[in-house]
Amino acid sequence: MREAWHDDAIVITPNPHTHALFADKRNLTILTDIDRMRAWGLSADVVDALSTIPRAVPVYCDNADDLWSRRKQLFFKPVSGHGGKAVYRGDKLTRSTWTQILASDYIAQEIAPPSERTVLIDNQPHPRKMDVRLYTYDGNLLLAAARLYQGQTTNFRTEGGGFAPVHFLPNAPTL
Repeated sequence: MREAWHDDAIVITPNPHTHALFADKRNLTILTDIDRMRAWGLSADVVDALSTIPRAVPVYCDNADDLWSRRKQLFFKPVSGHGGKAVYRGDKLTRSTWTQILASDYIAQEIAPPSERTVLIDNQPHPRKMDVRLYTYDGNLLLAAARLYQGQTTNFRTEGGGFAPVHFLPNAPTL
């Protein structure tokens, strides 16, 4: 498989090289460092767009006391994890889990509360949390989907939850 990939005989997505470069959550600590982005000469529009990403910092022993004191406003994510595995809401952390986080490669990211939508189940309104995912390939949008859920994390067992369509309005203002 590796040889076929190197010979351009197959397409693997995500591309292993691209995944190694961009999927590492330490990138969030760079992209959310607005002063660094300005110092690098990024345009004001790009810096403004990046400023909407919840701030992330690496977790080190040097900043452990500060992060522990602010843990209720933070998520803790492994730098190479995916799918919510080993991700912890700070307000749910125990001291033993905190010790494990400090011994591993993690980032701390500000919590961004999800938006909510109301769905009808048996003609009764029920609130569901929502996030939007944009699936892309080679710089092109392939699919936009909303995930509806309840509880701490997304799942597909929530009644009235799962994927929902996203409709783009013609001539709508862009961000």
